Amino acid sequence: MPSKLFIGNLSFNVQDSGLNDLFASLNIPVTSVRVMRDMETGRSRGFGFVELAPEVDMASVISQLNGKMFEGRPLTVNEARQQKPREPGGGFDRNRKFGRRGGGHKEQL
Repeated sequence: MPSKLFIGNLSFNVQDSGLNDLFASLNIPVTSVRVMRDMETGRSRGFGFVELAPEVDMASVISQLNGKMFEGRPLTVNEARQQKPREPGGGFDRNRKFGRRGGGHKEQL
């Protein structure tokens, strides 16, 4: 089973290819690299995920990269946690009125 790393504190200019190049320069084989992006702007959100090849020792990669300077910023590297399932009904509430608190009517005096 491949190991997945969380890579944090990335420069907002980093793209998938740049993060992939970092691992390639250190001779660390990966199966996938993904820098998370803002849906509206397309800009990096400052973190990403790297899936290591099965033969790679995740602990040694973490110790090698955690705190390493990359594009002017020290990386934060940890084992990625499994995403928690989202509760149904989360997200945008179509019936909610923006800027309005409470609900119902105001009592007339």
